[in-house]
Amino acid sequence: MNNSFSESYKKAGVDVTAGYKSVELMKEHIARTMIKGALSGIGGFGGLFELDMTGISKPVLVSGTDGVGTKIKLAFIMDKHDTVGIDCVAMCVNDIICCGAKPQFFLDYIACGKNFPEKIATIVSGVAEGCVQAQCALIGGETAEHPGLMPEDEYDLAGFSVGVVDKDKILQPDTQKAGDVLIAIKSSGVHSNGFSLVRRVFDVNEQNLNMHFDDLGTTLGECLLTPTRIYVKAVMSLLDAVKVKSISHITGGGFYENIPRSLPKNLAAKIERNAVQVLPIFDLIKRTGDIPERDMFNTFNMGVGMIVSVDKNDADKAIAAIKAAGEDAYVLGELVESEEGVIIC
Repeated sequence: MNNSFSESYKKAGVDVTAGYKSVELMKEHIARTMIKGALSGIGGFGGLFELDMTGISKPVLVSGTDGVGTKIKLAFIMDKHDTVGIDCVAMCVNDIICCGAKPQFFLDYIACGKNFPEKIATIVSGVAEGCVQAQCALIGGETAEHPGLMPEDEYDLAGFSVGVVDKDKILQPDTQKAGDVLIAIKSSGVHSNGFSLVRRVFDVNEQNLNMHFDDLGTTLGECLLTPTRIYVKAVMSLLDAVKVKSISHITGGGFYENIPRSLPKNLAAKIERNAVQVLPIFDLIKRTGDIPERDMFNTFNMGVGMIVSVDKNDADKAIAAIKAAGEDAYVLGELVESEEGVIIC
């Protein structure tokens, strides 16, 4: 591609040579994600991945796609671009593991006002780190320069992941019953949802983001940019340890929207409010924005990234497996006969 250059296209705002430089700079990051099965490097028209079907008699592919949302505005203000890629991977892989699937590969899409190769490579370094944490390969992606559509120094980031699960091992929420225990796996913070409300509450700007809060132990900006936890390792270990009945990824819509997605209609999640280990950032959001608690639990994860349903006799073993995999977990509540969906009391 050394002779690929268009002066006319460059005058229109698209420099194809910047794209080539971006690819060269990101190669070292992508190399970190090359697990068994990744057959191609970047630069081709499609990413190749050979599935390992060992121990899988009825393979089912599971896919998930998402973006970082308006959290990305904080990255612009703070000029910090190496963590949003982790968020992007997390939002995809954390969804597909909810049915018991193991992520295999990931692809990203970056749209930018102007391609600054070093910035693009920094963004991709975060994507690669997310893939390493998710134990999947980054096998391709796209960087698109959109002059006139967005400011030169801004970008948007999205992606998708594909996983695989044996059909006979897909989680079956209908097997849940009253008395089953709900286990919370802690979040790292706000993750990647609710940032439109967060930005309104704090009137986000550079000065506000640089404010230090003792109860956060850091600046507001550093706290809010904390990457979304990736729960692949913990969930895969959990699935090997006990019979998991359902998993809920607590994203936009908080408890009230996400938990019912993994429940049969005749059961509700009864959660002890005092059991919820709310992170300080959510107390700050609630206090600063004068937000009703019901709205908080209907918007944010409140310190709970995932909720797992298991038989009460398996609860201790499940928590031990999650902690052994590096995450923190505790009993959040139980399932009861009701059609309310979520009961916080």
